[in-house]
Amino acid sequence: MARLLNIWRSWSVRRRLITVGVAALAVAGAGVAAYEILKRPGDISNPDATFVETPEKKNVVKTVDWPVYGYDEERTRYLPSKDVKPPFGDSEWSFVAGKLLEFSPVVAKGTLYLIDKDGVVIALDADRGKVKWKRDMGALNASSPAYADGTIYGVTLDPGQAFALRARDGKVLWRHPLSGRSETSPVIHNDRVIVGSESGDIFALDTKNGSVRWQVSTGGAVKGGAALHKGTLYVGNYAGELYAIDASNGQVKWQNGTQGGSFGVTGRIYSTPAVAFGRVYVGSIDSRVYSFEADSGELAWSQSTGDWVYPAPAVADTPRSQPTVYIGSKDKHLYALNAEDGSIRWEQDLGAIILGAASVIGETVYVAGIGPNVGSFGFNVKDGDKVFEHDLGEYNPVISDGNRLYLTGTSGIRAFEHQSRKERREARKRNEQKKNQKEKKQGK
Repeated sequence: MARLLNIWRSWSVRRRLITVGVAALAVAGAGVAAYEILKRPGDISNPDATFVETPEKKNVVKTVDWPVYGYDEERTRYLPSKDVKPPFGDSEWSFVAGKLLEFSPVVAKGTLYLIDKDGVVIALDADRGKVKWKRDMGALNASSPAYADGTIYGVTLDPGQAFALRARDGKVLWRHPLSGRSETSPVIHNDRVIVGSESGDIFALDTKNGSVRWQVSTGGAVKGGAALHKGTLYVGNYAGELYAIDASNGQVKWQNGTQGGSFGVTGRIYSTPAVAFGRVYVGSIDSRVYSFEADSGELAWSQSTGDWVYPAPAVADTPRSQPTVYIGSKDKHLYALNAEDGSIRWEQDLGAIILGAASVIGETVYVAGIGPNVGSFGFNVKDGDKVFEHDLGEYNPVISDGNRLYLTGTSGIRAFEHQSRKERREARKRNEQKKNQKEKKQGK
């Protein structure tokens, strides 16, 4: 050390300055290199990516089924109804589960089917909200069931399993143990029910007996559900990978990944994808929303938000709005994104974290925020104006059958119907009469 100090003292001032400068540049260069490697990648926009304009869906004028999480196989969460719209009257009925309802029910043939946190499957009469039957299928659940051909399909986290119940009475048809816990809301393709597991595996199970028809192993836990379009499944995992899989045989058609965050953190995918306009849309925990070409897997665009994007997207092309992706973020904002290029059409600050998926019913997009005194909101899809608010709702709040709006809260469900101007006038009149009668009684 003394020898080095003597050498340093023997140098001229000029030589000392040059040496210090070179060392500083080396350190700075290394810092810049490290920053370039570890910094958060910028968003991507590919204007040449395929985008398929689809004809506007006609308004639904009759009662329909909402048989799977996300409404349809593509998981678009869009029901084009002209009859289910704000304002709504008082709830037609109310059901209290007494347990957390993190995921919304499905509705088919006049019955709502849901699974509470404790793994109890419940069937409710859609007209009255009365319990038809209950079936205890596990100890922990975080998913919606699926309905097809008189059968209810579901999964549980504890134990890690898939199961099938007879829809009319809840009779257990089969159970199949999985290689890990599961919270993937099932989707049905022909005679197969598709589910995933935290082991990283995706299963196609026989709808009749639960036997494995094919199995695909991925590099990360599969949390969200798979979207299905024209025989192809689209599903993400916690390694930040998005897969396109042939639903008939399990062959992987393509695989692509999210960009990830700073310091090399991967963009894990919990979000259930949605398929529309020749694209696959999905959120990521790297705080971005993504759009991939459905046929090739090429990244069309990515759009950053202020925090994790946990929920599934809703995608709609309504008569009064353009093709748009509606998705919430942990940054407390609901985003309406141009479905073709990812640009922000409008955004709304709910003042609460958004972890559940939005739904588009007619010309209104509904979403809920996490926390006390928050509830659910409805916004006009065209401009984001608030048109609905209710104290019920936290996670995945809204489904509909084209007749009623079913609103799910922390541990309960309510059913609402649109209230016409005439009905609102009559309701106000009745309320005024009740108020006058009450005042008269108090005055005596």
